[in-house]
This record gives sequence, C-alpha cells and structure tokens, in this order.
Amino acid sequence: MYSFSTRRLTLTAIAASGALTASLALAGSAFAVAPATATASYNCGSAGSGTITLNAADSGGGKTLQISSTDIRTEFPLDANTVTTTLKLKKSSGGATSEVQFSGTAHGAANTGDPIAFGPLPLAAGSLAAGDTTDSVALTGEPSETNWSLKFTVNDPAGTFTSYCTATSNQSAAQTW
Repeated sequence: MYSFSTRRLTLTAIAASGALTASLALAGSAFAVAPATATASYNCGSAGSGTITLNAADSGGGKTLQISSTDIRTEFPLDANTVTTTLKLKKSSGGATSEVQFSGTAHGAANTGDPIAFGPLPLAAGSLAAGDTTDSVALTGEPSETNWSLKFTVNDPAGTFTSYCTATSNQSAAQTW
C-alpha cells in the first residue's frame, strides 16, 4: 500500500507540473521595464509643481504608463474618464533620439484638490522596441500650448480646455523597455 501511495503522489506531482507549464505557456509573456517606476519634477502652473511618478508596464501586447502625484492637484471636480492626458518623452534607441507619446482617458473621478492619477495611458505616437529607453526632458520657460511635456485636455459639459505642464528635471532613472 505504501508504494501505491508514493506512485499516486509522484503521478499527481507530474500532472500538476505539466498543468503549470501549460498555463504559463498560454498566459503569454510580459516584458519587464526597468525600472518600472521613476520620478521627475514637473511644473503644472496653477495646479502645482512637484514630483510626478511614472509607472511603466509592457504586457507584450501594449506599452503603458501611469502618472500620479501628491504634489500636483486637480483644480476642480472631474468625472471619470473625461480628461485626455498626453505625456511626451524622449526616446533613445541605438544612439538616436526621438519622441514618443502616451495618451489616453483612463482615470477615476476626482474632487477639487485631489492628487492627480491618470492611466494606464497607452503608447499613442512613436514606437518602442526592447532595449529602447524613455526619459522626461527638462524644459525651460512656463508651460504653454507650444512648450509642454504633459497636457490635460478636459472634456466638460461647459466646454473643452487644456492645461499644460513642463518637466523641470529628467527622470530619477531612464526607463528601459
């Protein structure tokens, strides 16, 4: 009876191992972004200035960034998914530099004075391949329609308007995709 139980345990372990291997193969692969989290300083005019956190993710099927800050606050109440957020970053690839943009309308509802939190924002312009890096680029001057790193276009029943931010520092670390 002892050998029968050992055989059953061995067969069960082999079956479980095979099921786990099959599950991992079917789950698809995710690609790590290093570091997944970086920070940079931004000036958002009347909304405030301070540190923004960028959380990057690469699912293999899509590259996204989430941005958040406890220093920069909403200036009025926001309904969920009513703000189009666009972030411009410098991309470095094999010694060449260009620009990529992440943009989307994913965010929760917020009250006046709440910390900002937007995303995940999908890659919307440009391309990123394995080994490419992205970084915020410090800009001089006040944020404006022609001088921005981050913009928020609010779609409100009272009308549409856009707020602009400039990066005032590079990121704490460039993110490698």
